[in-house]
Amino acid sequence: MKIITLTTDMGLNDHYVASLKGTILKSVPDASIIDISHSVSPFDISEAAYLVRSCYKDFPNGTVHVVGVDSEPVVNFSGADGSFPSVMKFQEQYFVSCDNGFFGAFLKEEKPESFWRMDNVLSNPRLFKFPTKNVLLQAAVRLMNGEALEDFASQFDEYKNALTPVAVTESNLIKGYVIHIDSYGNAITNIDESLFYNFGKETPFVLYFKRKEYYIDEISGAYNEVPQGEKVALFNENGLLEIAINRGANNSTGGAEQLFGLRINDMIRVEFTPKGSRDTIDSLF
Repeated sequence: MKIITLTTDMGLNDHYVASLKGTILKSVPDASIIDISHSVSPFDISEAAYLVRSCYKDFPNGTVHVVGVDSEPVVNFSGADGSFPSVMKFQEQYFVSCDNGFFGAFLKEEKPESFWRMDNVLSNPRLFKFPTKNVLLQAAVRLMNGEALEDFASQFDEYKNALTPVAVTESNLIKGYVIHIDSYGNAITNIDESLFYNFGKETPFVLYFKRKEYYIDEISGAYNEVPQGEKVALFNENGLLEIAINRGANNSTGGAEQLFGLRINDMIRVEFTPKGSRDTIDSLF
C-alpha cells in the first residue's frame, strides 16, 4: 500500500488541496491519501510539527508525509538562512518539507535516520508558484514510485529548528505553555508526563492558569472522571498535559479555550507541595 499524508495551512475553501490530491493520483493511481490537517495557522511550522508528531506513529513503515506549510523555498547557499526543500527519513517513514524549522521542531531531541536536500531546486523558478505541489509532492511521488533518495537528493548533515517554547523546571515548579488548542477547545501543553512525574507519583500539586481561581489539583485518567461541565487535567495519548472541560466544546457549552480564555503560548504553572512545604492551596497564590 502506498500511503501519503498531507498537512498544510491551505484550508478547504479553495482549490489548493484538491489540486494536490489530483496531482498525486495522476502519478500514483493506487495511492491512499490521508489528510492530517489543512487548518494549520498560516506559516505556523511549530503547529504543523505538533500535529504530524502526534499521529505519525499510527502509520505503517514507508508512509510519506508531506508538510506544505511555509513551503516556498528560500535558496541561500552562503549560510543557514535558506529554506531548502528536503526529505527526512525517521523511524522508517519519510517526511517532505522545506527546511524552515519543521524538522527540528518535529524531532525535538531525537535524530533522523538520514536527512536529504533536494537537488536542482533552481532549475525552474516557475515551480515556486505552488511549491507544495510542484516541488514537495514531486519528491513524495518519486519515493512512492520506488525511487531512491540519492536519485534526486543529496545527503546533508544539518537542519533548522523552529523556536518553540520548552517546559522548564525550578524548585518544586514546572513552567509550561499551551502549544495547541484542538477543535473541542481543549488546551494541550508542552508539559509531558515524564517531566511531571519526576516530582513523584504521590506529590501533591496545584496546576494553575490565567487567574488564581482557575486551578486543578489532580490528574484524571479520562474526561468522565469528573462531572459534566467540570474542568479536568489529564495526560493525552501522546503523554502531554491537557486542560479541558468534560463534555464541553467551543461550539456547544464551551471548551477550556472559551471558558478560561486560554490561548496558545499562555503559561501553565504546576507547583508541587512536598510534605511540609505548604499547608493549603490558598498559600500558593
